[in-house]
Amino acid sequence: MDQLDVIIKASRSAAFASLVGILGDFDLAEEAIQEAIYRAVMNWKKQAIPENPVAWLVQTGRRYAIDMLRHNEVEQRHRQSLVPLQDMAALHEEDDIGVSILHLHDDQLRLIFTCCHPALSVDAQVALTLKTVAGLSIEEIARAYLLPVKTLEQRLTRAKRKIRDAHIPYEIPHDDQIEPRLEAVMSAIYLIYTQAYTTFKGADLLDSQLSEAAIYLGYMLNRLIRGNLEAQGLLALMLLQHARAAARVDDNGLPVPLDEQNRQRWDQHLIAQGITLVEKCWRQGKPGPYQIQAAIAAVHCKAEKPVDTDWREIVNLYELLESFVPSPVITLNRAIAVARLHGPEHGLAILDSLEHHSQMENFQYYHSARAGLLEETGEFPAAIAAFKRALLLCENEAEKRYLMLKIDELVP
Repeated sequence: MDQLDVIIKASRSAAFASLVGILGDFDLAEEAIQEAIYRAVMNWKKQAIPENPVAWLVQTGRRYAIDMLRHNEVEQRHRQSLVPLQDMAALHEEDDIGVSILHLHDDQLRLIFTCCHPALSVDAQVALTLKTVAGLSIEEIARAYLLPVKTLEQRLTRAKRKIRDAHIPYEIPHDDQIEPRLEAVMSAIYLIYTQAYTTFKGADLLDSQLSEAAIYLGYMLNRLIRGNLEAQGLLALMLLQHARAAARVDDNGLPVPLDEQNRQRWDQHLIAQGITLVEKCWRQGKPGPYQIQAAIAAVHCKAEKPVDTDWREIVNLYELLESFVPSPVITLNRAIAVARLHGPEHGLAILDSLEHHSQMENFQYYHSARAGLLEETGEFPAAIAAFKRALLLCENEAEKRYLMLKIDELVP
């Protein structure tokens, strides 16, 4: 990815959030940001990239939207929108730095809370946030939900229509209205992080910029709702996972399994922040799903060497997590922990119980986890078949190369 692509990708989400606030219409904002990005590619290749790319995209998208509203058939529907747009036109014509610097982060948080309005289903709230705030593709979101692409497209279309027709305001709600949206907001922020942790497509395993954006949103959320234990747990979880980012990829861009990572490359500053948050939450004696996941990550980060990992504590924590959020993905992770504690056969027994679960059939990491345990037990033909199934489901190029190497190692 060249410098221009990196800058546009990093700027898109913030610019789109501002355009939704200005235009009050998701579809028009999407059209405007696409046009602005197209013009940016055409202009920035010939000229210097502007000092503030976000502001450039916002202003270009806003001007395009004004033209659209004036000259096409949606003018009547959006006539009232022209007044604030024209008021803004007089501002920052020459220098639009203020558009993003002053309001950028507020705009993103407002957009998340708009997407997570309780009038929408929780699944629709989170999916819409991933599409609009994180700029993820339909395919990436469908992968996160383990859903068909067409089903997700219909869900997003209905959600945007409901926001428009119900005139849901673009704002951070008052204190008494935050709680009903909080679960979806936290879920959306964490899904943004997990999609960056292992990208859906492309040559790179992770997207550091998107990871850092999710972490920043976690910080912002904690400033907004001080003292919320689950929000603190979410932030701790992302910090502890991100602390390992530099060690997750080797010099060839291939994934490095946790027990093979160079722990000297882990970010001890982030680990210290995350563990401090976990311990602060845990002392309250009111555990929740994000706090428990953060506690699991903390156990990993405290181990100086793989053999020092307290797998019994991790198994106990996964069992506690399953009591809060029964999920085949959590069971899958518990199976791996059980395999480390009691041996691969015990882990395989748990995975076999998930074999016919509809979500696991097309879940890449179920098959790769099963392949790894089968390899440990010496069942090489079955391991090869499971690795091949994972490869078939894999979209990320780095992971594909890793899986092909594993298959080559096992093939006689």
